[in-house]
Amino acid sequence: MKVKYFAWVRERIGKAEETVEPPPGVRTIEDLMAWLAKRGETYAYAFETPRVIRAAIDHTHVKSDAAIAGAREIAFFPPMTGG
Repeated sequence: MKVKYFAWVRERIGKAEETVEPPPGVRTIEDLMAWLAKRGETYAYAFETPRVIRAAIDHTHVKSDAAIAGAREIAFFPPMTGG
């Protein structure tokens, strides 16, 4: 699946997107963030406070307990403010 990173999540990881193949035990957005955080120091820094990071699966905003099975694209971004 393709994973995209936006704003400070992208800045901390150092890339805008990548293709990943998480192991079978990674079933939700929350699981994916935990798995990504273990991939290295930059990922750990980006996902150090997962509760503030928002996610979208195939362009639809989802909660952290959303299943990722069948997802083509997952995006992670910080909370947005309006104005």
